[in-house]
Amino acid sequence: MNIEKALIILKDAGYKYTDKREFMLTYFSKEDRYRTAKDLLNYMESYFKGISFDTIYRNLNLFHELGILESTELDGEKHYQISCAEHHHHHFICRACGATQEIEDCPMNHLPKALDNFTIEDHKFEIYGLCPACH
Repeated sequence: MNIEKALIILKDAGYKYTDKREFMLTYFSKEDRYRTAKDLLNYMESYFKGISFDTIYRNLNLFHELGILESTELDGEKHYQISCAEHHHHHFICRACGATQEIEDCPMNHLPKALDNFTIEDHKFEIYGLCPACH
């Protein structure tokens, strides 16, 4: 997702454009990997003196609720990245640096008979390990 589309989603949902929100979205767009609230706070502190964790968390939760950011949990901490594609896929996620690699194959394609009597509403599949740079 690009920043312009994310800002349109915010506006269409009734939220105001702010410099901080655009700055946050730009950060995730440039990072292109999973990052924590602390990573974002550390980056923003030099540009926005006195910015609080509350501001960071409130906006991260908003972006996630609106589908602008994806999230995962690594080592008990929530990590975020900008929603990366309009098509269905899954991820390999590096535990060290947060880099991702798309996985096009979906394990749900191999399960239909095992779940015949169930109504599936959603799913998420992630593989964790180390990328070549961190290995």
